[in-house]
Amino acid sequence: MGRHAHTRARTDRRRPALLAGLAALVVAVVVAGLVWWTTGDDETAPTAAGGGGCTDRRTVPVTVAPELGALAGQLLAQPLDLGGGSCAVAEVTATEPLQTLADLGSLAPDALPQVWVPDSSLWAARAGGSGLEAAGSVATSPLVLATSRAAADQLGWTTTPPTWGEALTTDRPLAVPDLAASAEGVSVLAAVRQSLGGGEAADNAVVEAVLAAGRGDVPTVADGLAAGTAGGADAPLVPVSEQEVLAANQAAGSDALVAVYPREGSPSLDYPVLRLPVGDDGQRRAVDAVVQALTAGTAGEQARAAGFRDQQGGSPAGAGTGTGVQEAAPQQVALDPAAVQALLGRLASLATPSRLLTVMDVSTSMEAAAGDGTRATLARDAGKSALTLLPDSHSGGVWAFAHRLDGDRDWVELAPLRTFATDVGGGKTHRQLIDEQFDTLPSILDPGGTGLYDTTLAAVRAAREAYDPGSVNTVVLITDGEDDDDEAGIDLGPLLDTLRAEADPARPVKVVGIALGPDADLSALEQIGQATGGAAYPCLDPEDLQGVLFDAIRRRG
Repeated sequence: MGRHAHTRARTDRRRPALLAGLAALVVAVVVAGLVWWTTGDDETAPTAAGGGGCTDRRTVPVTVAPELGALAGQLLAQPLDLGGGSCAVAEVTATEPLQTLADLGSLAPDALPQVWVPDSSLWAARAGGSGLEAAGSVATSPLVLATSRAAADQLGWTTTPPTWGEALTTDRPLAVPDLAASAEGVSVLAAVRQSLGGGEAADNAVVEAVLAAGRGDVPTVADGLAAGTAGGADAPLVPVSEQEVLAANQAAGSDALVAVYPREGSPSLDYPVLRLPVGDDGQRRAVDAVVQALTAGTAGEQARAAGFRDQQGGSPAGAGTGTGVQEAAPQQVALDPAAVQALLGRLASLATPSRLLTVMDVSTSMEAAAGDGTRATLARDAGKSALTLLPDSHSGGVWAFAHRLDGDRDWVELAPLRTFATDVGGGKTHRQLIDEQFDTLPSILDPGGTGLYDTTLAAVRAAREAYDPGSVNTVVLITDGEDDDDEAGIDLGPLLDTLRAEADPARPVKVVGIALGPDADLSALEQIGQATGGAAYPCLDPEDLQGVLFDAIRRRG
């Protein structure tokens, strides 16, 4: 299936470090329990196999956090000798941990990696019963507050570092990472809570800070880092990893950005090496070799050269006086898993649930090849993965559309809009029903064409009819074509006029359009999004659909 079909290192987009709306925080509490693991391995890496001696090549799919893509590609660039003419060949894909987490709960085993290296062990705990086995660490990087050297001097932090709690309570703008997709954001807020003494007062302080940030005009993490490297004394505070500070300075050709290490220490990204279950003995040996290559002492040396710390906290290359990053590792702050979970529950309770009507194109153009499957199978997998991220208190429904799919209608309802936890009979929940309906999509493709505009109007009306005032009500429309219903269907101009005329401020329904592939009508989707207060997303590479869909859901408010 799709994303693991690429050999060597493939790096997707860097995490979109935007301030998340509080509704997105619900993703952080889908699965209970958070733990930290810190391990090291001083073994040497397995021997690379000679080009002519490898007659049995065992491919091992490896998924890593985006910032680790280049390093993992270096560590696993050569086939690894297994003896007897066999070798392991790693297939490295760099993917956001949130997306991989969703895949673990929805995709078939042969579509999953056999080794996963996210940025934090927090993701492993959230994966629940996925059978993950911790097998060491590739690298570490402590979390810091990045800002300009001038700003740190102005705040007095160059001589007297703040506590995490003091850092949160300045009047300096704070660029909070996306808490749904970011281990940094979750860890930093937990460190702040711990610094403030824990308990209800600390919870309230953190919640108030996040709410204040959400109401204000705050910078993105990317903009905050750019302001820091520019050197101005008004630069914001950015909670990021130490490695990101080094990378930002190197990219800018500057040392103006500095890492502020709060005086009680820092939690760290620990880049755990996680094995997934493998049944075949020969394949297990191949996975063993890949794991050994990632966790060996020599891997730590290459990690330091890439700006990370090694498994024991050894300083990254380029650290030291005048670089913005200190050589000595800060004291490790261990986070209390129960306290972290309680804090996230508190934040999640403030979130507005989603009520998503997902409308999927099932015209025969969706049979076009994409990755190891088709556009239709990628749409199915993206929908199933996104479904795993939304709590039972949220709502959803599914439509399919083409042209005259149901009599004279271009659409058919596969699952109505209901809360995911609703019992639909036969011991089945509405979530399970939707999951089953997503599975049917590749088998119901229709050659009739694409009734995009009629379907859009009908979906918006249906969503408004089933409106929930306690949720963000959204139609997510995924299509790879343009409207070609030239018989009695509505045209774009009248559609936009009707959407505006029927808009009800008391029952707003947004349309989020995803233009899948080069033939989709992005312009029409953008105009529909503007008419409804929604948005449109281009997805030229169908294999990126999952990431685009996740991003659309996170920003649906």
